Amino acid sequence: MSLSTQFYTMLAMVGMGSFFGASLDTYQRFLKRGSRHNIIVFLNDILFWLLHGVIIFYVLFLVNFGEIRFYLVLAILCGFAAYQALIKGIYLRILEGIISFFKATWSFIQKLFLILIYRPIKGMVLLLFSILLGIGRIVWMLVKGIGIVLLWIIKIIGYPFTLLAKGILMLLPKSWVTTIQRLFHSTKNILNRMIRFVQGIIRKYFSK
Repeated sequence: MSLSTQFYTMLAMVGMGSFFGASLDTYQRFLKRGSRHNIIVFLNDILFWLLHGVIIFYVLFLVNFGEIRFYLVLAILCGFAAYQALIKGIYLRILEGIISFFKATWSFIQKLFLILIYRPIKGMVLLLFSILLGIGRIVWMLVKGIGIVLLWIIKIIGYPFTLLAKGILMLLPKSWVTTIQRLFHSTKNILNRMIRFVQGIIRKYFSK
């Protein structure tokens, strides 16, 4: 290698050493080893070292076509030491500032979403549900009133037929009358259960 190539290679490796120091601090800041499982930490560490090994070799390939010398390792260590002594404190403050900025930005976006989108949509849905519920109650009251009137009309119209049915029952044999009465009571019980079931559903959803 020529002297200029060696010089550029040295500068590149010093820079990569500083880059490695900053990347390591960033990695440690986001990894949070105490709250991670050991296997996850182990896999992340392997990926971290492999990735940075590839990056360093790629930079070395761009500078001197991948020729490795012992002093290049010393250059990387010098760059790492320079970062630890001169740049680490400044970089960590900048990193924390960037993290705080993104946290504040994300919190602002969440609050903006709640105020401008979520809460208005929620209010509109609740209002629509209240309107539909009110309409359902009114319809139920109308249906209930109409049902009472219809039952009253049916009782009036059916009264002669009731008398006629009683007269017919008096003429039938007692065994037939007993069978008809049992069938009538069974049908009546089934209808009463169905009516109570429907009334319970209506009270649950429309009578609050």
